[in-house]
Amino acid sequence: MPLTGNKGEWSEIYVFLRLLATGKLFAADADLNKINGTFYNILNIIRNENGQQLEFHVDSNRGRVSVVDSDTNIVLISLPFGDFEKAADELYSEIIAAKSPSFSVIATETFLNNIRVYSLKAKSTDKSDIRTKVHDINTGIDIVQGFSIKSRLGNPSTLINAGKTTNFIYEVTGPMTDSIMKDSIMKDFNSCSKLFKNRFAVLNANKCDISYFCMENSTFENNLLLLDGNLPEICAEMLKAFFSLGITTVKDAISHLTATNPLNYNLSAGHPFYSYKFKKLLTECALGMLPSKTWDGTADATGGYIIVREDGEVLCYHLFNRNEFENYLLNNTKFETGSTSRHGFGSIYKDNGKYYLKLNLQVRFIK
Repeated sequence: MPLTGNKGEWSEIYVFLRLLATGKLFAADADLNKINGTFYNILNIIRNENGQQLEFHVDSNRGRVSVVDSDTNIVLISLPFGDFEKAADELYSEIIAAKSPSFSVIATETFLNNIRVYSLKAKSTDKSDIRTKVHDINTGIDIVQGFSIKSRLGNPSTLINAGKTTNFIYEVTGPMTDSIMKDSIMKDFNSCSKLFKNRFAVLNANKCDISYFCMENSTFENNLLLLDGNLPEICAEMLKAFFSLGITTVKDAISHLTATNPLNYNLSAGHPFYSYKFKKLLTECALGMLPSKTWDGTADATGGYIIVREDGEVLCYHLFNRNEFENYLLNNTKFETGSTSRHGFGSIYKDNGKYYLKLNLQVRFIK
């Protein structure tokens, strides 16, 4: 059976081939432009294939890549940079041209088999998509680091996946004390158009509002609290702006919160409370924090993020350059509505005489 994968999975192989072809990993600025003077020399890339650890040594002086068995230090095959460049170019063209959600690339698979690679995704003990030994010209240090890979060649990927773990619970508030009237509002809200702006119009017409109550999942709540004690409430306010006002991008939601200041921060000196705190959440989610798993503050992708641009350029946000990375995430993400039925949110419900509404957090890259 030939190897098959989607554009994102084939993009991981593309990064692998492109880095071996160039021997350099260039940094990006906050707008995903290459910073020509900032790069990391690739010394080798490490993969586990069929229980065997392989090291793909980059010899820039000779312009060759050697595939080495880590246990025996035996060179299995040595090929010139040009072979990897040709394979990367061909794979890029195939990814761009692909029309099916999942596809095979026979020429690339033949080349991969020749260099002892038999899978699209290298097995790893962490959540990194690629493990490299890089030389940092700024510090002079050689270190093995894992990078997460995101591709802009296919559909935009999610940064925070929707699930019942990402539900935020709000109490429905209003001036009425008549439970029959509130039941009527609940019925009107739940039977209204699927568009949340229309549903919230029902609440507004009846002078009702929602206020953050708690999170459905304590693990995710504690992960957020570990980052910042106000993050659950900040996320809740941003979700409220998304669902009730239709503010889609993270950047615009941050601007809205800064203007309305629902947490009553002292903004007189211009402190960016909302953007600073939410950027930290985006960054840690990008580096391995999951809503469903207890997080101890350790990044799984210890090097940072590698992004495949639409033109095939492979650039990185190294954690040494964290500010650029955080600004990229802030400027290139949006909120998205997940499945209300699968994740159990979007309808007002009654519990012990009070009325509640769950809203769901899902964040996707714009591109």
